[in-house]
Amino acid sequence: MLTGISQKCFPGPVLANTLSQWIGCARLIYNAKCDEDRYLRAFAQKYLPVQTYAPIDKQYSQYKSELTPWLKDCPSQIMRNSATIWYKAYIDFLKGKSARPHRKNKVNGNYIWVTNELFRIRWEGSTCVVELGTIKNPAGSMRVKWNKSRIPKIPPKSIWIKKNHAGWKLSFSYEDGNLINQDDNDQHLKHLSTLSADELEGLITPIDRGIAKPIQTDQTSFDLDIKAKCRLAYREKCLKRFQRKLARQNKGSNQHKKTQQKIAKLKEKDTNLKNDFWHKTTHAIASNAKVVVMEDLKLKNMTLRPKPRQDVNGKWLKNGAKAKAGLNKALLHLGLNKFEVYLSYKMAKLNKPIFKISPYQTSQECAHCGYIHPDNRKTQSDFECLSCGHVDNADHNAALVIRKRAMDLILNSGTELVGTQKNVLRLRANHNRSKTVKSQYLAANDDLLKKKVA
Repeated sequence: MLTGISQKCFPGPVLANTLSQWIGCARLIYNAKCDEDRYLRAFAQKYLPVQTYAPIDKQYSQYKSELTPWLKDCPSQIMRNSATIWYKAYIDFLKGKSARPHRKNKVNGNYIWVTNELFRIRWEGSTCVVELGTIKNPAGSMRVKWNKSRIPKIPPKSIWIKKNHAGWKLSFSYEDGNLINQDDNDQHLKHLSTLSADELEGLITPIDRGIAKPIQTDQTSFDLDIKAKCRLAYREKCLKRFQRKLARQNKGSNQHKKTQQKIAKLKEKDTNLKNDFWHKTTHAIASNAKVVVMEDLKLKNMTLRPKPRQDVNGKWLKNGAKAKAGLNKALLHLGLNKFEVYLSYKMAKLNKPIFKISPYQTSQECAHCGYIHPDNRKTQSDFECLSCGHVDNADHNAALVIRKRAMDLILNSGTELVGTQKNVLRLRANHNRSKTVKSQYLAANDDLLKKKVA
């Protein structure tokens, strides 16, 4: 499995200045390749025959001229790597994997790709030192906070160095030796289909994700402690204050840069706190669970802006944009997608399956009798079934419903694998259930209708 490591690094003022120059030269090459491609495509479309396209290559020497004398001070490997990044991005665009490469600024293009010709790693006890530059022209050295036990014995062939207002970061990826077989989940699914309902109920750990309770299983819930919530609330107040201060300052001034650094450090602390929470939570679940089933949430669709509304006369109507903005902020606050990413690779390392089902009406269905109605959920936390009177916490009830639906999919004939990932179990809106379950639903609905009519 491909594993990545990212840690802070501490270059001195001289080396930091050199790295900043390298980053600027690399960004110039990338943007020049984008501009050249745009010009050649327009020229070919206007003057050349049909189906004549602009060449796609890794050349960058044409950008070294009298107008760019500073490129001579940058190692050629840095500019070559930047042109290679653009070339790979364009190939991905032609394959339909991504959009066309576009220009980068100091926010999203403040990094360089350094190959093994320009760096060497040595250890001074437990401290890692990375030496940059060639042997004849060394650029300097910097310390990196790496854990020696986690670093592979074979040094990496390339590293990435990124700069932001919070500081410098150095990262690389390597193969950790764990082989992941894509057909493992198919084998797990075949084995689970041979088990009884009682055995499946003991193996499956259902997970419900939400706002009030980020993670809820059938046995416990995971949430930030009070101190962490207080820290997040305090930093949010500080962030708003610094952002108001930043808006009044002149761009490019020293005070403007200092305020940007303060904002970046606050955001980095929040990110570290949330990542620490998700890593601890996913480690606890992956260590104890044998089979994990969660909802297939589409957070991108859930956080879309509401469309504007107009009446017959063309007057703009209220569309609840303010309330939807608050809901979107709450959904994206902790980063529920990170939980899915972290849990997926940790379960894969332990050779344990993880499945997904459709979230359709999981919060409105009763885990005891299966009756579905919007009024079953009285409030955010209270659930009371209108048919059988079952009372439970809404998130805990949803977790039990997730396990119940997963068991139906595994045991009954309605089970199917859909999507590009083989480890995704998805339930249709009109999922196939057994005749006994359907009869229970119909009977419960008939009783409720009779009570309302009476």
